[in-house]
Amino acid sequence: MSLLSLIEDKYKIVSIIGMSKNSGKTVTLNHLIGEAMEKGVQLGLTSIGRDGESLDRVTETEKPRIFAEENTIVATTTALLAMGDANIEIMKVTPFRTPLGEVIIGKVRSPGYIQIAGPQSLRDIRQVAQNMLDLGAKFVIIDGALDRKSSAAPTISDGTILSTGAVISRDINRVLEETLHSLNILSLPQVDAGDVELLEDLLSQDRMAVVSKDGDVEEIRLQTALGAGHRIGEYLDTDSKYLIIPGSLVKGTLEDLTRTTRKYKDVDIVVGDGTRIFIPPKDYLQFLRLGISIKVIHPINVIGVTINPYAPAGYYFEPNEFLDRMRTYIKDIPVMDIMLGGE
Repeated sequence: MSLLSLIEDKYKIVSIIGMSKNSGKTVTLNHLIGEAMEKGVQLGLTSIGRDGESLDRVTETEKPRIFAEENTIVATTTALLAMGDANIEIMKVTPFRTPLGEVIIGKVRSPGYIQIAGPQSLRDIRQVAQNMLDLGAKFVIIDGALDRKSSAAPTISDGTILSTGAVISRDINRVLEETLHSLNILSLPQVDAGDVELLEDLLSQDRMAVVSKDGDVEEIRLQTALGAGHRIGEYLDTDSKYLIIPGSLVKGTLEDLTRTTRKYKDVDIVVGDGTRIFIPPKDYLQFLRLGISIKVIHPINVIGVTINPYAPAGYYFEPNEFLDRMRTYIKDIPVMDIMLGGE
């Protein structure tokens, strides 16, 4: 199975997110670009941050660069146009500005390395992706990265590819645990279909609230859920159906909630999507055992997992063993090692 076959004729906007720096995200992206070129499929590229530099600005380690083939449609900024050696013809200047200049959309006239950066808001990057589709892209790839998992949000992309690898830990079991946890979080179940509109409206207004089984809404007048789990618990009763948490859901909030009341056992805690949850694997499993139920308004569609058995620190896992172990635990989503030829 090829990466392209996961996307072509199925999805229009796809994000690639890495669980960590050096997890193989850019290798995955370049492999997908190459497959698209071989089949003559025109694709669009952008990023929710900045990508394509040869040197990581935080760790000062070398990074794989992004190679754009001829006719690829690219969304980047005016300041980054000169940072690559591809010849790009400007097709559209968007109204979106970033610290790196205006976001422009162009077509690659002669292939080469590029740096890409898109708008900083999710709404704007969705608009830029749509612009690229309108200009001829068959589908658009949004390059995500560490701490930018919001590019996986379903309001942005129709499908998400998750990149993971040995860089997470020298312990292969830890890598498996962290990867499975990320998949579970990203793929949380959706609230009842009939409740989506109401809950989406509350979330769009950043309103923390309890919704009863009859649909009555009681607003929780707190600025944030952080450090406030004990106060939130006071709003729950036997008639509560949903607890809406705008923003992020973290370990401390659930710890306080479970210490305050047992009524959480009959309530679904609701966040926008799985990118809003920041709870370590072991703690998450403990909360499930305590009866915590978390649902999302927008489920995320993870369509594939790519793995990188090599870490920059010099250690690595035996590639075939790593792939087999991943596939043992991840059965309903394709898992591929690009360096093994996409097997």
